[in-house]
Amino acid sequence: QVQLVESGGGLVQPGGSLRLSCVASGFSFSNYRMSWARQAPGKGLEWLSRSETDGTGAEYADVVKGRFHISRDNAKNTLYLQMNRLESDDTAMYYCIRYGGGRGQGTQVTVSS
Repeated sequence: QVQLVESGGGLVQPGGSLRLSCVASGFSFSNYRMSWARQAPGKGLEWLSRSETDGTGAEYADVVKGRFHISRDNAKNTLYLQMNRLESDDTAMYYCIRYGGGRGQGTQVTVSS
């Protein structure tokens, strides 16, 4: 079955960086568009970025544009999210999502001094 496992979250100071990873299994990863989304405490799921199947044509939500970068390695069935210049408002659970269905368990990112 579809399995998505995120990792790379943690505690980081404002202005710092983190790189999230999402390892996919149970489906043909290179055939699917993939996204990252997040959910802060008490808020709904917020879409952040999308990657086309070949990694081109990335799109970003305005709130992260210029700070976050999505990429993928189809040979490793892995999706990445490089997050730079992190802010306290970036604190949330981050999820990897497959278009057509499937979401990982999430990885927590906390931005705090």
